[in-house]
Amino acid sequence: MRIIIIGNGISGATAARFIRKWSDHSITMISAESDYFFSRTALMYVYMGDLRLKDTRPYPPEFWKKNNIQLIKARVTGFDKDTKTVALDTGQQLSYDKLIIATGSTPRFFGWPGQELEGVRGLYSLQDLEYIEKYSKDLKRAVVVGGGLIGIELAEMLHSRGIPLTFLVREKHYWDNILPPEESAMVTRHILDNGIDLRLDTALQSIIDNGTGRVEAVQTDKGEQIKCGFVGITTGVQPNIDWIRNSELECEHGILVDDQLQTNLPDVYAIGDCAQLRQAQPGRKAIEAVWYTGRMMGETLAFTICKKPKAYRPGIWFNSAKFFHLEYQVYGSVPASLPTDQDTLYWEHPDGKKSLRINFYRSSQVVSGFQAMGIRLRHEVCEKWLKNEALLEEVLPNLALANFDPEFYRRHEKDIVKLFNQRFGKNIRLQPRRNILNKVYQFLKS
Repeated sequence: MRIIIIGNGISGATAARFIRKWSDHSITMISAESDYFFSRTALMYVYMGDLRLKDTRPYPPEFWKKNNIQLIKARVTGFDKDTKTVALDTGQQLSYDKLIIATGSTPRFFGWPGQELEGVRGLYSLQDLEYIEKYSKDLKRAVVVGGGLIGIELAEMLHSRGIPLTFLVREKHYWDNILPPEESAMVTRHILDNGIDLRLDTALQSIIDNGTGRVEAVQTDKGEQIKCGFVGITTGVQPNIDWIRNSELECEHGILVDDQLQTNLPDVYAIGDCAQLRQAQPGRKAIEAVWYTGRMMGETLAFTICKKPKAYRPGIWFNSAKFFHLEYQVYGSVPASLPTDQDTLYWEHPDGKKSLRINFYRSSQVVSGFQAMGIRLRHEVCEKWLKNEALLEEVLPNLALANFDPEFYRRHEKDIVKLFNQRFGKNIRLQPRRNILNKVYQFLKS
């Protein structure tokens, strides 16, 4: 069987690896971005000097040859479902029995005047990183537009080189469409503490030409002009599917797939950021542009192709990120606005740099989500509590099971339980931490 994978990101690479593990099918991976699969989330550390590009490759170059996976560096311009061929910008045509589309995302621009100027760029691909590197030389000031996770990454990258920057965020509070008010305020303080010129409730209106086709400044909706030599657009990403918009593939925001990641065309599949589930699981979105879902989709599809049909089931939502040095984790449902049928227990350290939030249903006290800032939680423990619909009064005495902070870090479980007891008039007692790793093992095994 001849399998062609378009895209060599986490979803495409995972599909190739597991198809090879379970079969001797012919596998060809095509990408115009890079010679080899690399960790996209590590690109910022290449810019910051912490890693070399080759350090971001999970597998050495010889891995692909040893596993008989053919790599082609080219751009796919289209495919023909009737002849089962893929066309490349080199003029070459390749035949397939199964086609896997894993083309990822692309930065989303919103039609601002001047967005096509030299010195304006998003942050997603290896080429984006090379472009930003080029324009960082002798850069006097940059402007970053957009307050999501990519925005904070780009801000940290530029800040690491001492490049002054202004950070435009149109929301009244940082990432307040995702974070509850307390966590949003904490992240805002942390950004300001790092010396970033953060402008909340301020949107980009236009990008100004210096007369030679290069950016000179930005105009905000407040009427202010900010001089700059580079504008980073980080207002989200969208599925990279423009190249197949005129094909017979059914698309909305992404390529529509069923729970086995099959498109409307025979033997054509889509995985990763470019795929949109026709029916998402409860608590999940139809498109989830995160690393681990791409990996899960790749493995699920490999199982379907090599063994027997398997449904994609991502399970309980989780995510993690860093806002400069402030770590963030979320498990389950912790929306920006608390649903009317839920309550929340929110604890924040007096220094304003650590917090833990536990959401739960008012009527049953079943826990619905965990969110931590500056505290590391143990994934497996939180996931099991959520899967088992654990009660809040079951979770709190055993909070130590979930703490994954390094040894000698200060623990805050006593303060969190004390807060709960005071608020609800209870007398919950915290279980001792003695033999904690053994207790974690027994809990996960039970």
